[in-house]
Amino acid sequence: MFSPKSFKAGSLAAALTLGTVLAAGDALAHAVVTESSLKEHPIQVNHATKVVLFFNSNVELALSKVFLVSKGDVHQPVDIARGKKPGEVMISVPALTEGDYALKYKVFAADGHLTEDVIRFKVTAQR
Repeated sequence: MFSPKSFKAGSLAAALTLGTVLAAGDALAHAVVTESSLKEHPIQVNHATKVVLFFNSNVELALSKVFLVSKGDVHQPVDIARGKKPGEVMISVPALTEGDYALKYKVFAADGHLTEDVIRFKVTAQR
C-alpha cells in the first residue's frame, strides 16, 4: 500500500541516487591529477628537470597549456609532452633558485572538458 511516509523515503532515495550519478559523471568528464612526481622527487636548486603529472584520463596536449608561476605572479609557459602511459604528461621545468613556485595548468581531457588547477611546490637547497 502507498503511504505518504514510504513516498517520502522513496523520493529521498531517488534524489540521492540521481545526485550520486550526476556527481560521478561530472568527475569522470575532467582530467584530474591523480599523482605527481613532485612528492617523491622534489625539484633541486639550479637543476632543470621534468615533472610528471598523472591524470585520470588522456589529455589533448595540442589544446593544453602549463605555466610555471614564480614570485610576483610571473607566468612562464613550459614545454609539455606525452608520457609513456595513458594520462601521463611530462613538464619541462627550467633550473630554479630557492623559493615558492607553482605549476598552473589548463588541460583538455580527451573528451573535450577543460580543467584548470594549480600545483604549488617549494624549491629548497638540500641540507
